[in-house]
Amino acid sequence: MKVTQEKLPASQIGLDIEIPAEKSQQTYDQVIQKLTRTMNVPGFRKGKVPRQILLQRLGAVQVKAAALEELIQAGITEAIKQEAIQAIGQPQLRSSFEELIAQYEPGKALHFLAAVDVQPEVNLTQYTGLQVKAEEVKYNSEKVDKLIAEQQSEMATLIPVEGRAAQLGDVAIVDFKGYLAQEGEEEPQEIAGASADDFQLELQQERFIPGFIDGIVGMQPGETKEVSAQFPEDYPQPEVAGRAAVFTVTLKELKEKELPELDDDFAQEVSEFETLEELRNSLEERFREEAERQTKANKEKALVDELVKHLEVDLPETLIEQEVNAMLTQAAVQLSQQGIDVKKLFTQESVAKLRENSRPEAIERLRSALALQEIARRESIKVEKSEVEAKAKEILTQYSNEDIDVNRLREVVEEDLLKEKITSWLEEHNTVELLPEGSLSTSESSTEDEPLEATTDVDTSDRPAPTEEIEAS
Repeated sequence: MKVTQEKLPASQIGLDIEIPAEKSQQTYDQVIQKLTRTMNVPGFRKGKVPRQILLQRLGAVQVKAAALEELIQAGITEAIKQEAIQAIGQPQLRSSFEELIAQYEPGKALHFLAAVDVQPEVNLTQYTGLQVKAEEVKYNSEKVDKLIAEQQSEMATLIPVEGRAAQLGDVAIVDFKGYLAQEGEEEPQEIAGASADDFQLELQQERFIPGFIDGIVGMQPGETKEVSAQFPEDYPQPEVAGRAAVFTVTLKELKEKELPELDDDFAQEVSEFETLEELRNSLEERFREEAERQTKANKEKALVDELVKHLEVDLPETLIEQEVNAMLTQAAVQLSQQGIDVKKLFTQESVAKLRENSRPEAIERLRSALALQEIARRESIKVEKSEVEAKAKEILTQYSNEDIDVNRLREVVEEDLLKEKITSWLEEHNTVELLPEGSLSTSESSTEDEPLEATTDVDTSDRPAPTEEIEAS
C-alpha cells in the first residue's frame, strides 16, 4: 500500500493513501459475500442469492458504500502501522465520502486522504533566568476570629422576632419563586430550580446573588413582594448568567440569633479540643500553613505563567477535547457530591456552552503541563517508585476509612510529586520577587451560585486533604 505523509496544522499528520486494485476488488467481493449470507430474498435459499439480484435489491451505491467504509477504515489502520505513527484520538477522513463513492470502481486502485492527531512538538525557547513577581500571603490573626465567629453564629439559638422588620443578620423563613425579567409584555419565564417553600436563610448579602437579600431586608412577617436580583456573568447555568431576575418572596417567619458564650464548652462542642485556647492555637497553625501554601502556589503560578510565554507548541484538537472532558467530568463529580442533580443542570444546551467556555482554560492547562513536562525531559527530573509508594501509604493511612482507588491514587501522587520537583527546580534556576498581598491583583467578592445559604464549619484537622482527582475516582 502506498502512503505519503505531510505535516498539517494543529499537530496533525496528513496521509495520502492508495489502496491497491487487488485489495479494492477483494474487499468488494467480501462485502457482497457477507450480504449474500445474511439477506433473505423470496424464491432463493439463504446464501444463494445471485449477485445481480442482490445489487438490484440493495442498490449498487449502498454496496459500494459498505465496501468503501471497510477499505477506508482498514487502509487508515494499516497506514498508521506501516508508517509507525504514534496517533492519538480518532483518524479523520479528509476526502469527501460522496465523491469517493462516485469515483470508486472495484478492481481499480482507490486513492483517498486522511489525517491523524499526534503528540505535539514542544519547544521551550527559555526556562532559566526568568524574573517574575508574586504576592506573599502572610498570616492574619483576624481569620481565626472570623472563623470562630462564623461557627458561633452557626451554633446560635434562634429566637422568634415580633414587632419589627427584617434586618441583616436575621434568619428568615421564606417562600420564593424566581422569574427571568422580560421586556415589554412578554410572559415571565420561570427559572428552573429557583423556587422553594419554607426555605430558611440567613440574611447575609455576600452569600447570595446581588439584590436578593437587599429586597428582603425591611420586609414584615407575612408580607409578599417582588424582589429584583441579578445573576452574575460567570453563573454556571448559561441560560441565566448575566440576566436580571425577579423573585416573588413571602416572608413567613423572622428569627434572630442568640449566640453561645465563647468558652471551653463551645470549643468542645465544635471541635475535638478541650479548651478554647487549644482550638485557637490549632486554627492559628492551620492559617499559618495555609498562608505558606498560598505563597508557594503564587510563586509557582507566576513562574509557570512566564514559562508558557516562551513555549512554542501547536495543540492537537484531540488533547484539547480530552482536557475539556476531564474538566467537565470533575465539575460534575464535585456538584454531585454537593447533592446537586447533575442531569438537570447539565442539559444538552448548557453542556455545549460549558464546553465552549472551558476551551480557553483547557488550552492554558495543556500549555502549562507540556511546558513542565519539557523541563522534566530536558533536565531528567523523575520521581522514584519508592517516593510514590511512601506518599501513597501516608495518604492511605490518614484516610483508612475512605474508599480510595489505590491505582488512581498512585497516579495522582506521582503527578503531584513530579510537578513539585519541576517547580522546585524552576524556583532554584529563576528569580521570584515577593510583593505584598493584593499588590498584583484586586480581590473579588465571592457570591454563591444559587440564592442558598453557605455555611462554614470549623475544621481543626491538620492533615492534608486528598486531591480532587482522588476524590473524583
